[in-house]
Amino acid sequence: MVKHLFNSHIDWVGGRNSIGDLQAGALNEKISIPKTMDGPGVGTNPDEMLLGAASTCYSITLAAMLERNDILLEHLKVDAKGIVDVTKGTFTYEKITYHVAMKLTKESDEVKAIKLAKRAESSCMISRAIQGNIELETIIRIEK
Repeated sequence: MVKHLFNSHIDWVGGRNSIGDLQAGALNEKISIPKTMDGPGVGTNPDEMLLGAASTCYSITLAAMLERNDILLEHLKVDAKGIVDVTKGTFTYEKITYHVAMKLTKESDEVKAIKLAKRAESSCMISRAIQGNIELETIIRIEK
């Protein structure tokens, strides 16, 4: 069995509206609560990082699945949108929608590429970690 260990370190001084420093691998970023949630809006925040982790994982998983199935990808764009609901002071990450645009070579099987793009949503490690807690949706477009 192979296990991979990842580490992060946060320096945070003060209360809710302070600004912290996050270091995790190559990531070195300021962190705070976003302005839309009445914070200072400096650097990134957990909502953006979760969306970034999910969309990064989805993109890498899809690229690998296409490659393993001999579907040649010229270009992949994934725009992700996250919805966080605030009800009675409770913040709940509700939904992530991936807007996927794939440009394939002329020889590639578009039908199979679309099936793989849908399957990648439930195949990546981050999607599996949030499964049952956050709704996932994938909207796929093949570019010519």
